[in-house]
Amino acid sequence: MAISCAETNMNLYVPRADKSWDRRRALHLFRRTSLSADVDTVSEALTKNPVGIVQKMVDDAAALPLTAPPVWANWTINQYSPIPDVRNTQIGNQILEWGTQWVKDIKKNGLRDRMSWFWSNHFVTKIDTYYCPSWMFRYHQLLQKHAVGNFKTFVREIGITPAMLVFLNNVQNTRLQVNENYARELLELFTLGVDNGYTQQDIREIARAITGWNGVDQANLCGEINFVSLFWDPGNKTIFGRTGPWNYNQVIDILFEERPVQISEFVCRKLYAHFVNPQIDEATVQALAAIFRNNNFELAPVLKAMFSSEHFFDDATIGTIIPGHLEYFLMFLNETGYVDQDELLYLIGLSTGEYNQQIFNPTDVSGWPGNRNWINTGSFNYRSESLLNIMGYYYTLNGNKLEEFRYIAKKLNAENETDPNVVCRSIIDYLLPNGLQFPEDYADALAVFKAEVPENYFTDGLWNLDWEYAPAQVLLLINHLAKLPEYQLK
Repeated sequence: MAISCAETNMNLYVPRADKSWDRRRALHLFRRTSLSADVDTVSEALTKNPVGIVQKMVDDAAALPLTAPPVWANWTINQYSPIPDVRNTQIGNQILEWGTQWVKDIKKNGLRDRMSWFWSNHFVTKIDTYYCPSWMFRYHQLLQKHAVGNFKTFVREIGITPAMLVFLNNVQNTRLQVNENYARELLELFTLGVDNGYTQQDIREIARAITGWNGVDQANLCGEINFVSLFWDPGNKTIFGRTGPWNYNQVIDILFEERPVQISEFVCRKLYAHFVNPQIDEATVQALAAIFRNNNFELAPVLKAMFSSEHFFDDATIGTIIPGHLEYFLMFLNETGYVDQDELLYLIGLSTGEYNQQIFNPTDVSGWPGNRNWINTGSFNYRSESLLNIMGYYYTLNGNKLEEFRYIAKKLNAENETDPNVVCRSIIDYLLPNGLQFPEDYADALAVFKAEVPENYFTDGLWNLDWEYAPAQVLLLINHLAKLPEYQLK
């Protein structure tokens, strides 16, 4: 197994000569926590204490109001058209509407919805299975509500949301016929990890304890799923060595009381792999897990410690993660400062589904595998071509202008707007967390950036960033970079 080369140090990050608080590290922080930021936000961050930024970021995420519910948030099947084709169209449109809303939230809401997106790939459900927009909305609302909250409460509430009850078959789990599916995934995927501190007998007994959530009104689907005591197994069950007539809530309590170390390590390992480095540093995971346990499974202290640590800002953690398609495009939009366009965000959300990142529909119960799995010959071309299409979309929308690119270039080169080599390198180092590997790579990029501008314009000082076609040169450079492997890493 690959091992992280980052220095294991959970002390608070203090900028110093060999680990300065610079644009590269500020971008690293924003990319991991908020899907990046525009050049002005990054510049402003450089005037502040990075630890303070992290503390405020987490506090703001915890305080952020939930997204306002749509008009159909509580619709049941009887509120749709009785004509099947019309009803299916209504449901499909609502799913697309809320998927687009989530894309907007992820782009603008920083850490809170960066985390809600992460949890959707942990507490997985699939809209294709339950196909009720109201259930989808309630599931998504829980992801937002507990995104940086208490993990034990999160586990307790997510398990009895209709989307999960249906997706993992607990709605079919009764005292008369036990279904072990949710009990198994509760341990294997949500809290402990595969074969980590439980037996098949534990699964069987937990399944018995969590029976009874079977109250589906078949005449009015998409409504509440209620607990039906008649279908609950009241007999004694032995779970992790403890015997009693346990029910759903008691199962959650026993799980966290008897397996706190396994839960904390499993969750923190997953957070670490997703937000810090896919090459796990076990010592750091252990330190985060201890914080998790010592704070009664509150997520905020873990996130503050993780994102504020010397370890997080180590060179070896920067540019080590390949984001999913949705994250990749939203990072680009945030870094270029493009104004939100609902139509474009809708199209982005739709297109990512064609390349195995369909919103509300992860690959399977274990979620999208992530990181290197995002890249193959087809998806690599899709990502680079889509960036060009996005730039073309805004070029047309803005009256055949690319002034955002001029602004970025000038902001990055306020003291030198006439040297194409300096300007080109600054843009590369802004967009690529670790720049390019070799001098010849920078030379190739510079040739692309210079484009058709006569060489004497550069040598004679006639060219600068106010040059009419300077923004188009930036577009050409970005298009060139998007075709390189380095651009996939964030």
